[in-house]
Amino acid sequence: MIKLSGVRQPWPVFLLTGIPGQEDVYLWISVPFCLMYVISIVGNSIILFIIKTDASLHEPMYIFLSMLAMTDLGLSLSTMPTILGIYLFNSREISLDACFVQLFFIHSLAKFESSVLLLMAFDRFIAICNPLRYATILTPPRIAKMGLVFLLRVVATSFPYPFLLKRFRYCRDNVLYHSYCVHQEVMKMACSDITVNSIYGFCITLLTVGLDSLLIFLSYVMILKTALSIASHAESLRALNTCVSHLCAVLLFYLPEIGLAVIHRFGNSSSHLLQMVLGYFYLLVPPLMNPIVVKSKHLREKIIRSFVK
Repeated sequence: MIKLSGVRQPWPVFLLTGIPGQEDVYLWISVPFCLMYVISIVGNSIILFIIKTDASLHEPMYIFLSMLAMTDLGLSLSTMPTILGIYLFNSREISLDACFVQLFFIHSLAKFESSVLLLMAFDRFIAICNPLRYATILTPPRIAKMGLVFLLRVVATSFPYPFLLKRFRYCRDNVLYHSYCVHQEVMKMACSDITVNSIYGFCITLLTVGLDSLLIFLSYVMILKTALSIASHAESLRALNTCVSHLCAVLLFYLPEIGLAVIHRFGNSSSHLLQMVLGYFYLLVPPLMNPIVVKSKHLREKIIRSFVK
């Protein structure tokens, strides 16, 4: 283990962590990780290709789905180098600058995924609660503006992270408990006062992921209220059925996100294994499962037809 002394090092090195005690079978452990990456990258790439090339899919729901697929691709590519490096080559070292770059992209993409899930909830809200104005409200220019606003929001809120961390002197145990870098964990390696970082991270999480999840919840309250007011039981079920895949994606993203936030802020040393499992689930499972769960019957038919051809 590399330890950093109290003297400031010009290029500190952090050590990433795989699964402790299983170093002898890292090569075998890398197999499911490689499969997960291949499936998530291929699945999301196929969705993007089909939506881009088929003009009949240039509708709001599929535009939001393509945004989700691009975000999932970015998350996979941001975490792949360090995770596979550990299990394939036992490469655990990561420089300070590389760590900062990785955590910037991870935090930005994770927050943008939260934003896309909110946009998809808004899409379902308009489709069910105000269907006659759906086409006039969700126009392509308006969708592009909403996407740009959310993109600027996540970049502006995640951009300070590397600079807030770079001002610290790192002299503690330099072993991170993930296979990638995140702000909540890196700041604990500093031997300086991290109050500003802690408050900033907490406030940004509340204003982004916290606010998004609240608005998604309120959207579904209105959707449920509208669906239950429909006289026809079959029509009511049909309306709610269009939300099932989106709800699955929301649960896949927010449950481990909330769990990790609680553990990072209130957890102790006994929660390291749980923290590691939730960390893998948080960044690897949504990009893997979203191409499977967030698909309409129409898109599924298009994908099958393209392969049959």
